[in-house]
Amino acid sequence: MKFGPVPVADAEGAILAHSVGLSSGRLKKGRRLNAADIAALVAQGLAEVTVARLGENDVPEDLAAARIGALLAPLAEAQGLVVTAPFTGRVNLYAADQGVLSLDAALIGRLNTIDEAITVATLPDHARVAPRQMLATVKIIPYAVPEAAVVAAEAMLAGRTAIRVNALKRKTASLILTRTPGMSDKLLTKGAEAVRARLTALGVDLVSESQTPHVTADLARAITDAPGEIVLILTGSATSDRHDVGPAALVLAGGRLTRFGMPVDPGNLLFLGDLVGRPVIGLPGCARSPKLNGADWVLERVACGLNPTTEEIAAMAVGGLLKEIPSRPEPRLGGAEVVRRPTVCAVVLAAGQSRRMGGRDKLLELVDGVPLLHHVARALSQSSVDEIVVVLPPDPGARLTALESTNARMVINPRAAEGMGTSVGVGVTALKAEADAVLIVLADMPEVTAGDYDRLIAAFDPSEDRAIARAVTDAGIPGHPVLFGRRFFELLRALEGDRGARALIEDYPEFVVDVTLPGAAAATDLDTVADWDNWRAARSGAPSD
Repeated sequence: MKFGPVPVADAEGAILAHSVGLSSGRLKKGRRLNAADIAALVAQGLAEVTVARLGENDVPEDLAAARIGALLAPLAEAQGLVVTAPFTGRVNLYAADQGVLSLDAALIGRLNTIDEAITVATLPDHARVAPRQMLATVKIIPYAVPEAAVVAAEAMLAGRTAIRVNALKRKTASLILTRTPGMSDKLLTKGAEAVRARLTALGVDLVSESQTPHVTADLARAITDAPGEIVLILTGSATSDRHDVGPAALVLAGGRLTRFGMPVDPGNLLFLGDLVGRPVIGLPGCARSPKLNGADWVLERVACGLNPTTEEIAAMAVGGLLKEIPSRPEPRLGGAEVVRRPTVCAVVLAAGQSRRMGGRDKLLELVDGVPLLHHVARALSQSSVDEIVVVLPPDPGARLTALESTNARMVINPRAAEGMGTSVGVGVTALKAEADAVLIVLADMPEVTAGDYDRLIAAFDPSEDRAIARAVTDAGIPGHPVLFGRRFFELLRALEGDRGARALIEDYPEFVVDVTLPGAAAATDLDTVADWDNWRAARSGAPSD
């Protein structure tokens, strides 16, 4: 890859390395400069710009990130992962569900030594993760990487599982609290509440909670009778020996003690065993506090079917001085600032009247054997969109039928005749409360694919001021779909008449990122019979009339 300043006249087709402010707006870094961009730079009076040009054996950043991400998650669903489309050389991996992360740390470390352009960063091994939480990111630092480096990464990852989420396996638990003479009810209540909060955060149901005297025989009976897939014991007096009341009761009940004590502080006085295959965890006294302690690490792994060996507990020593971490998060909160995959919904605008089709309904024209409206809904359902809302006119007729067997939710716009703006407002109002962003999708665009929708979603990052992601053609012509972050929902709901969402793009250019879709997909909307005839002819390779 060649990088450096070049005369503006020689920069067409190159990648802009540094953003450039123009009187007409701003060209952002990473943009592939087209003829219109060159003209704007010349009009601005600029003589040169800093660009990157790819060599013959270079792999563009997005393609390189996608290839490496694909091998990190070759069986994404089975690994408990969701992988994003690439954008700006980055592919993110998210948790599909609750669980505990497992990493091949040595493999990931070696992967990061192949080439300085290739980086893979992850959460710590055995981190507890929540649904939609970011686990890892692949980032190609420059605008391209040598093909040989990507091939080496692929060879290193082939047939290996570098990352996976161990989903919740044990979903029920019982809690036994022992009471010593003179022990206050307040202490028992505090301990029970803290344990309940931990289990709730993990997604484990507490099916039984009981109290018993702090006596070996009484506790043994309680352990035997306890239901649930995990038995938790919180003793009224700290366990200070393998032969103390808690461990002794487990053995008396016919169980097996596998570990007493752990090199994690707080959490030293934990004991671990099993009773006929059911894990039994003796919680340390610090479990009465919601603050992170060693028992959290053991409980999280046990709940996900990862029964820690005595060697694995010993290895928790490194990083186990928890009391000296002033910013450690409370386990019930799931971490400090958790980066999560955004919840993105789609609003499909399908309430128009097809006035220019000579009596035919353009949304019922066949594409790949199905009505266009069905084709659009199907592409969205194959993307990472979380919800599809289709806005229909008051008398939808066959459009409603066309949406059968899709997972779209239909809403009626009683004011559809007043213009597209009202349909945008109706659709955004109908979104589920947790939506972080919305894709505004025109229903008459047959060339936009599931992968295209995913590219727009990957570009969305409000923290980087990318709160509006707009599709453009490979010639840089603005088009659709357009994704808007939550901060614009109220403005979208307030749209009226034919004032569409384009006005927001003009009002907030600093939040706009352009996402190039292949060919002319972003600008191919078919409004007339002639449009359809020409499009079909071009698609089949036959000359149009």
